[in-house]
Amino acid sequence: MTITDKAAAKLSEFKLKPGEVIIGRRGDMGRCAVVRDYQMGWLCGTGSMVVRPGTEMDADFLQRVLSSPSVISAIEDSSVGTTMINLNQSTLRKLIIQAPTVNEQRAIAAALSDVDALLAKQGQLIAKKQGLKQAAMQQLLTGQTRLPGFSGDWEVKKLGDVCNLLKGSGLSKNLINASGLRKCILYGELFTTYGQVIQDVVSRTSSSEGRMSEAGDVLIPGSTTTDGIDLAIASALLESGVALGGDINIVRCDIKSGFIPQFLANYLTHIKKREIAERAQGTTIVHLYGRDLRDLTVHRPAVAEQTAIAIILSDMDTEIAALEERQTKTRALKQGMMQELLTGKTRLV
Repeated sequence: MTITDKAAAKLSEFKLKPGEVIIGRRGDMGRCAVVRDYQMGWLCGTGSMVVRPGTEMDADFLQRVLSSPSVISAIEDSSVGTTMINLNQSTLRKLIIQAPTVNEQRAIAAALSDVDALLAKQGQLIAKKQGLKQAAMQQLLTGQTRLPGFSGDWEVKKLGDVCNLLKGSGLSKNLINASGLRKCILYGELFTTYGQVIQDVVSRTSSSEGRMSEAGDVLIPGSTTTDGIDLAIASALLESGVALGGDINIVRCDIKSGFIPQFLANYLTHIKKREIAERAQGTTIVHLYGRDLRDLTVHRPAVAEQTAIAIILSDMDTEIAALEERQTKTRALKQGMMQELLTGKTRLV
């Protein structure tokens, strides 16, 4: 046998075949998949290992076991590496797993596969609804599509001419206190916690710092370490007496402004995003000040039309939130099924 023949023979050991399980060796454990179809020339790279199930082991069941929390924990405890876990063959060979008969393994894998299919359908429906909302916002918030009963041109105003532009003050993360008597909002929460309408203020403080909100304030973050486009988000706060921390721009919409806060927050976020981002300044830290927003041109429909648009968008948000909650419950159901079925606590056959 020539050197070339020996190399080819050695290489053939790493060719992937249907029914084999590939598992990642480095980084986050539990990343594994079953090879479904044979593809000429597919090889297992050095960052993965191939597990070839015997006649008493179903590949789909094995994939579920290797990606289960208890087995991942066992692999991590036994694997080498500090900054990055490195799974080796010795660790995998010593791994002890529970396995029922092949028929029961297949039944378990099929049940979990059904839940995965449900999760996928739920994800597709959520994506569809989000796409419909995005299209509706583009049409309704620009006046391209008018709701029945509304007509006429929208008024054109400068934001600073119809709303007061203020700034929050004080407050920092170390002043957050779960048992505090005052509700508060930090500027970072506008990125991570709240959408275009703040339904429930989650943080509290015992500090006296912060500017007090008025019902109908629209909040825009004032700084970021990333890019100006990240500052172009607005959240309508419908509650007064909330302490607003520093680096929060406050667009105060009183009754004379002619703006419904829910409409304005959506309008600024989705229609004026690029214009707001272009007004932000800075390199390491990007800032956006109230003065940067004073001459921002905004289009203002009648209050009744704003209200109707805001209700439609709110209803869409409610529907999407309900679907996301259902998907979260399905994920929890899947975790419970894995715990029961993969440990033998609940039997299917």
